[in-house]
Amino acid sequence: MNSTVAASGQIGPPESRPVTIDMRLLEKSLRRPRSAFSFVMSVLVALMTISALVPLFSVLLMLLLRGGKRLSLSVLTQLPPTAFEHGGGFGNAIVGTLLMVGIAALISIPFGILAAVFLAEVAPESRLAKVIRMCAKLLTGFPSILAGVFAYGAVVLITGGFSATAGGIALSILMLPTVMLTAEEAIRMVPNKVREAAIGMGTTQVQTVWMVLLPAAFPGILTGIMLAVARAAGETAPLLFTALFSNYWFGSGGNMSLRQPTASLAVLIYNFSAMPFKNQVELAWAAALVLVLIVLTVNLVGQGLSRSTTND
Repeated sequence: MNSTVAASGQIGPPESRPVTIDMRLLEKSLRRPRSAFSFVMSVLVALMTISALVPLFSVLLMLLLRGGKRLSLSVLTQLPPTAFEHGGGFGNAIVGTLLMVGIAALISIPFGILAAVFLAEVAPESRLAKVIRMCAKLLTGFPSILAGVFAYGAVVLITGGFSATAGGIALSILMLPTVMLTAEEAIRMVPNKVREAAIGMGTTQVQTVWMVLLPAAFPGILTGIMLAVARAAGETAPLLFTALFSNYWFGSGGNMSLRQPTASLAVLIYNFSAMPFKNQVELAWAAALVLVLIVLTVNLVGQGLSRSTTND
């Protein structure tokens, strides 16, 4: 078989004359320096990726082995046991976690999206916008325990007690910068021609933001919300200063109240993992598995909604 190929052409200008291509130059061989370098780097990237995934899957495997054997319906619905008791569960901690994360979401999502609209559309280059953007970036690395100390001084001391509301406010401080920055970036990524088309149809700035930009940026905004929820659900330090813990359903005595100490999965894991009793340690492993499953479910639901919105 010939190693060269001649491209057929007609008599005419030089551009149409036959061109001879050496096919050997297109063949890949590890003897060539570039091909060998590409192969080595591909293998190195694959090995590094596998190495990065090993800790993740090892943690998940350990949670499944040690926490999965204790999972049951009774564990998810019963109250935590005392020190020398067997059995029990952490149903109140699941409810408390969802409750406080929900309070934090109700606070952080509206304020975060409104701030993102201001940063991306209203006054993106103003001095105030630059200050807000810088503060939001600083808050992304804000130690969570400081958010708990702030909420303790601003809410717990004023209201006179630990509560689910104080815990939700502390978590909202941690969620707000993530929601704000991701929403701003998502709004900025909407093509300018979409804005121009909306303005050309006679819409006001409020109508453009509400009916055009936010729906178009919804997948990115939702991704930021899921990241913020995942972070808030696993925080322990802020809740130690604000919600503390409780061995009862929130609002014990039949009175549903958000102004009482409230249990959470993160604090339960922190408390029970250091106990010298086997029953409490097993419950801590089971609670850790449930917390991971809750965060995973929230992320999967968010990704599903984001993809369905993008396809539409």
